[in-house]
Amino acid sequence: MTALDHRAPPAASPEERLARLGIVIPAPPPPVANFLTHVQEGNLLFLSGQGPREPDGHLHTGKVGVDVSVEVAYGHARITGVNLLAVMKDVLGDLGRVKRIVKLLGMVNAAADFGDHPSVINGCSDLFIEAFGMRGEHARSAVGVSSLPGNITVEIEAVVAIDAHRAPS
Repeated sequence: MTALDHRAPPAASPEERLARLGIVIPAPPPPVANFLTHVQEGNLLFLSGQGPREPDGHLHTGKVGVDVSVEVAYGHARITGVNLLAVMKDVLGDLGRVKRIVKLLGMVNAAADFGDHPSVINGCSDLFIEAFGMRGEHARSAVGVSSLPGNITVEIEAVVAIDAHRAPS
C-alpha cells in the first residue's frame, strides 16, 4: 500500500490533512549561509534546499548506507519535507494556495556503492502526496552525493506552482 492509497477526502485542506497525521508545521529554519529560503517568480515558488532539522535545531547526520539505514533516512527526508512545508506556509500564509508541487530534487549523502536513493526521498514525496493529494504528485530527481553541508543525511529542494488568485488567509 502506498501513500496514494491514504489520501484524505478532497475537501480537506493541507493543514487539516497534516493535523490528522499529527504533524505540526514549525517555524521555517533559517538559512545556513548567504542565500534566501525561497524566490518567487510569477506563479512559481522556488524553495532552497532544506535538511533534516528538528524544531529544536538538531540536525540528523551521517552517510546513508554506512551510518544510517534507508528506513531512518526515509524519516529524515520526511522531516525535510516538513521544513519545506514550513517555508511554503511562511511565504504563502496558507498551504491551500499550493496549486501543485512541480518538482523535487532530493540529494542523499550516500556511500559510493549505495543505490536506493529513490526509497529515501520517498519520505518527502509521500508526505507531499499525503498533504496535497494529487496536487502533491510531482516530477523528481533523487541523487547520491559524496557529502552534504554539516554531514546531513538528505537535502531536498522544491519548485511549487501557486494560486496567485487566492489571497493568503
